[in-house]
Amino acid sequence: MLSYTGGIVLFAAMLHASWNAMLHGNRDRFLSMTWMSIAIAAVATLVVLVNPLPASACWPYLVASGLVHIFYNVSLVRSYRRNDLALAYPIARGSSPLLVTLGAALFAREAIGPLHALGILMISGGIIAIALQGRHVSRAGVLSALTTGATIALYTVIDGIGVRLSDGQPLSYTAWMFMFYWLMPLLFVAMRGLTPLWTPVRAEPLSVGSSLVGGLVSIAAYGIVIWALQSGAMGAVSALRETSVVFAVLIGRVFLGETVNGGRWLACLVVAAGAACLGL
Repeated sequence: MLSYTGGIVLFAAMLHASWNAMLHGNRDRFLSMTWMSIAIAAVATLVVLVNPLPASACWPYLVASGLVHIFYNVSLVRSYRRNDLALAYPIARGSSPLLVTLGAALFAREAIGPLHALGILMISGGIIAIALQGRHVSRAGVLSALTTGATIALYTVIDGIGVRLSDGQPLSYTAWMFMFYWLMPLLFVAMRGLTPLWTPVRAEPLSVGSSLVGGLVSIAAYGIVIWALQSGAMGAVSALRETSVVFAVLIGRVFLGETVNGGRWLACLVVAAGAACLGL
């Protein structure tokens, strides 16, 4: 049976798949990501006003993570422009647990047992199998998704180390890291101007509203992960989070009308079995 922490991380995985589906479902994903970031940064601003500062030792990691997250946001938008949700999301998420495990071993001196290693391999392999089932995959599309996966691994390892140096302040650490999301609207305005950011508020309020909701879901999903990273092995937490790909397949099938064949369902079972290994 999965531990309490594992169950919470699986819930975060479901939330993560949901906000990615919201992002992918919007026509202008750069605009959608910008409004998601505004929602995230606004909530973070409220939280930092009422919480103590995290320990000074974690600030280099906090700043580095905030900047990497901005690069991740841009990379994710580019990846979704080149691929559909069922391809880009699994490749990006499937490649990260192995990279996180390697990074945690190199920089945090984390060791992982054989059963957990098997679980991580099963989850990563199953996720990538989901992405590649019966699809023509371009080199540019794969590279774009893998770049996104590399940024995921990088900020996960940074946050895994940083939150452990925050003196028991995961909420404050998360909020200050998300303050960097105020850079996204600045980046959007620098590239497109202010009018394209505000016009959709009147012209497409439902689209902007869904983006704002997606931002709130996103901050909840990753806040849970940072909380879990305080004590859980980074590779194991990352792998459990990336079971969100299974939720993404279900969302794609039910809400986006995407076809799911038998091979993809089998790959989903492999991911679920890998998650069970991590829970033992």
